[in-house]
Amino acid sequence: MEWSFKTRLSLSRLGQVDLDSAITELLHGQPGQVFLKICFLSSESFYCLAPPPQLPVEEAVNVYHDKDFKSKSWLFPSYNFTLSVIWSPFLIKAVISEDINGVSTSEVQVYLDTLDEKWADKYYSYDYTIFSGGKWFLKSSIYWEKSKIIGCHYCPGKNLTEIGFEYSYRIALQLVLNFIATSNHKGLTFFRTSTPDHFENGEWFSGGTCNRTVPSKEGKISLNSLDEILRKIELEEFEKAAAVGLEKGVNIKLLDTNRLSLLRPDGHPGPYRHFHPFAEDKNAKVQNDCLHWCLPGPIDNWNDLVMEMVMNN
Repeated sequence: MEWSFKTRLSLSRLGQVDLDSAITELLHGQPGQVFLKICFLSSESFYCLAPPPQLPVEEAVNVYHDKDFKSKSWLFPSYNFTLSVIWSPFLIKAVISEDINGVSTSEVQVYLDTLDEKWADKYYSYDYTIFSGGKWFLKSSIYWEKSKIIGCHYCPGKNLTEIGFEYSYRIALQLVLNFIATSNHKGLTFFRTSTPDHFENGEWFSGGTCNRTVPSKEGKISLNSLDEILRKIELEEFEKAAAVGLEKGVNIKLLDTNRLSLLRPDGHPGPYRHFHPFAEDKNAKVQNDCLHWCLPGPIDNWNDLVMEMVMNN
């Protein structure tokens, strides 16, 4: 926690945000406002940062969770403020069959013309929303439109047309961003760009690791080709949606954490995906996580930026 505290102070050039005052101002005297994050670790970070530093930590109340504890909601009683996270990795309807280690038993069934109702049905009830897409679209998938299979991404032996993840990701973002831009919703919505992984000497399934202990310097690291493709699609589709939102009076902002994340190869759990992975064998070979992020860690900085954008535009 000392590390996290020092890192947050490094953002003082942006104007340090007092979260106690910030949350009070966000509510504008209107009880029951809700902050939704459709990105799991980001919500966990906000949960930890939300109690005002000058007061005893308030115990947030877990008022909802699904059966797998992937979607959750917490109430901060003193502010009548609710923080929610909805697990919707594709943002559109998808049927996923995989275990906790990401090993699939079949291709993901992705419905390119249908929003995921887990978040879409609740969108209008949220005052502040952060959502993101990204790496899930790289998975082996079968694509549906108008109740028919139209093709797939990496499905050898299925006798289906190879469409590719670029098409599905663009179509999904168009559907999601158009829904938001034409919603007439008066809340504030952020689209967070995808973040790069830092696997070295392999991928997650082939022994890749991330053992670096310090941030990278500018110019010493670059995006890989897949991350470049995802980013290009995101920026193009956001620009189009933002123009529509401007005409409709919908407030949608870009939260671009790509460069900040790229410079943090030291910010991943690495082999510590599970509690004490080397407790029984210090030389055990374990799967590394070089995609998700540690807490405390870089995500705390993302949330400092969110509060700066919310409070000071």
